[in-house]
Amino acid sequence: MEENKETQEKSLAEERREALLYRQKNGYDLLPKEEEGPMQAYCEAYKKFLDAGKTERECADYAVALAQARGFRPYTRGQALNAGDKVYLANRGKAVILAVIGSQGLDQGLNICAAHIDSPRLDLKPNPLYEDSEMAFLKTHYYGGLRKYQWVTIPLELRGVVSLKNGELVRVAIGGDPGDPQFTVDDLLPHLGGDQAKKTLAEGITGEQLNLLVGSRPFPDDKGSDRVKLAVLDLLNRKYGIVEEDFISAELSAVPAFRAADIGLDRSLIGAYGHDDRVCAYAALAALLELGTPQRTAVCVLADKEEIGSMGVTGMQSHAFDHFIADLCESKQVPLQACFENSFCLSADVTAAYDPNFPEVYEKRNSARVNYGVGLCKYTGSRGKGGASDAAAEVVGYARRILDKAGVIWQMAELGKVDQGGGGTVALYMANRNIDTLDAGVPVLSMHSPFEPVYKLGSYMTYKACRAVYESEE
Repeated sequence: MEENKETQEKSLAEERREALLYRQKNGYDLLPKEEEGPMQAYCEAYKKFLDAGKTERECADYAVALAQARGFRPYTRGQALNAGDKVYLANRGKAVILAVIGSQGLDQGLNICAAHIDSPRLDLKPNPLYEDSEMAFLKTHYYGGLRKYQWVTIPLELRGVVSLKNGELVRVAIGGDPGDPQFTVDDLLPHLGGDQAKKTLAEGITGEQLNLLVGSRPFPDDKGSDRVKLAVLDLLNRKYGIVEEDFISAELSAVPAFRAADIGLDRSLIGAYGHDDRVCAYAALAALLELGTPQRTAVCVLADKEEIGSMGVTGMQSHAFDHFIADLCESKQVPLQACFENSFCLSADVTAAYDPNFPEVYEKRNSARVNYGVGLCKYTGSRGKGGASDAAAEVVGYARRILDKAGVIWQMAELGKVDQGGGGTVALYMANRNIDTLDAGVPVLSMHSPFEPVYKLGSYMTYKACRAVYESEE
């Protein structure tokens, strides 16, 4: 009798533990076997997106090409739209908004996934080319919150556009194709680096030292100065038709030459440049492209300039998004404010994955963990939630419901310890439009570095999360 009583008590305790305690599980313990193949196929397609899009312009072009192949057409102001129609607006070639018109009226709101397609990089200065000690360099101005010491002695590509005086736009891509030359930023040899080694990481390499080495061979049969610089300009002129003055109206960036690759013996991670935030941008795009006719109109926003504050005509603070939605609403005689106040936005941006090599900056109980699914963030910001939109409890509850219903593996996350620092996303700019917004995205290791690892399960679950948002009927 005593033994049976003890067994009953243990059984009750186990029941209460299951009912009351929040226990997270590794995503691979929850992933259905039939989803293994689709996950791997999705990640292979994502790797192609990464290699093709190393600048926001290239990402926008790739997104438009994929959309057109799926039946999307450019939106023209005033055109009649019906349920199931698929349209897109390319904003100056650097940002894209896509929509699938739903069966419900726009007064019922939108289901939005918003991500950004710009990443930290080295932009060329307006007057970049110079020669020193018979070596040619290009001066850069770093873009976004990068750690400068990580960008030296790695292979770099040069990508972007040059606007010629006659109005022609010339696309430049050097270093990505087999046989292309590549570039690098020099660093000191350890034998002479004693003084440098005494500096902090932030001081060891300065912004003005991030100069691309682009040549050392002088122009032949010339007795003037800057013969190496002249030889470099001659090569650029022969291939692209540009002269030195054209750098003034150019957008050229040095980006890592690494190709996306599987990481680990088990191939469970993807290493690449630009996961922040292209891993979420591709998820939002791929989910929309596969959508049928949703109940609420589904919108995918691929924005620019997030890494420097989301300002400018292609950033999330631009009125371009408002004007696009206002045009849709006007065609249906729906007030824009009525549409926004009934909408939901998943701000799809990456978060930090807990790294056991640096435990001092993370609060482990509230950090995203590798292979535990897409990370939901109620708030981002820094220290005292500065710059955060801080989603309401009801908004988080809504996300929990739709993700669980769709079989999405997810976790709650913060960026790191409260007083350690912080970061932001486009969430506050969507929330400022009176749109309920929640951050969600893939946890990343070595964020903002030239070669970031993300885990495949989280990438796939972010895609599933975006699809759940687009298909939500609540």
